[in-house]
Amino acid sequence: MHAPTRPDRELPVAVSCTIIAKNEADRIGRCIESVRGIAREVVVIDSGSTDDTVALAGRLGAVCRFNPWTGYGQQKRFAEDAAAHDWVLNLDADEWLPEPVRAELIDLLSRPIPPEIHGFAFTIKHVYPERERPRPLADYHTYVRLYDRTRCRFPESSVFDEIKLAPPHRGRIRAPIYHQSIRSLGHLIEKNAAYFRMQAREISKPRLPTLLRICVEPLTIFLKYYLVRRHITGGLYGFLVASTIAGLRTYRLALFLKGRKGR
Repeated sequence: MHAPTRPDRELPVAVSCTIIAKNEADRIGRCIESVRGIAREVVVIDSGSTDDTVALAGRLGAVCRFNPWTGYGQQKRFAEDAAAHDWVLNLDADEWLPEPVRAELIDLLSRPIPPEIHGFAFTIKHVYPERERPRPLADYHTYVRLYDRTRCRFPESSVFDEIKLAPPHRGRIRAPIYHQSIRSLGHLIEKNAAYFRMQAREISKPRLPTLLRICVEPLTIFLKYYLVRRHITGGLYGFLVASTIAGLRTYRLALFLKGRKGR
C-alpha cells in the first residue's frame, strides 16, 4: 500500500474539515487521518457519544465540541460556526478521502479558487461493510462537500442536509469520496428507521396517495436499488441490502400514515 500524497508545504487555501459524530470510535479515525495535509483543522461536533469517539478524535488532533442533537442540518450549521476558516470540507465520520481525491484536492487548494466558484461537488461512492473499496459499478450520490460558508450553508432542517448551488457557482471534483454508511444489515435498519421517524415529524404526506404507494412501493424500491443502483453487482449481500431498503421504505410510509392520522 502506497503512502498517501502529502503537500510539500501548507496549502494556500485554508480549509476546516467538519465532522458531526456520535459513537463513531470505530470509524472516525480513518476519516480524520484521510484529511491530513489538506485541512488545517478538523472540528468534530459530538452529540453525546458514550464510546471513545471524543478521546480518539482529540488524540488525532481534532477540535472537539459538544452540541445536543436537534437534527442533521442544525448540527452541520453548528459545525460551520465552530470552524476557524471559511472554506469548509464537510465529511461524515463514516466517509474518507482515498488517494486519488486527496491528490486532486491538494492540486486544487495549491492555487487561489476562482471567485465565482462557491463550492465543489463530489461523487460519494458506497462501500459495503468490511470492504476497503466500492463494489463494481457501485451506487453513488453527488453532493457539495467543499464550500465557502460565507456564500452558502447547510439548511436549518432536521432531515435535509444538502447544499444547493447553481451550476455557474459549482465546481466539480472528479475522484470519489468513499462512504461506508452501514456496519451491518442490522445497522442499516436501525439507522434508517431513526431517520424516517425524524422525517415523519417534519414532513406531512396526503393519506390516499400514501396508501396507494404502500401497495406498489416495496417492489419498485427493490428493483430501483437492485437494478438501477446496481446492488446486483454485490452478490447475495447486494440482494439483502436492496430487500432491506424496500422493507424500510414501507415502514417509512406507515409512519407518514400514522403521523397524518394523529394531526
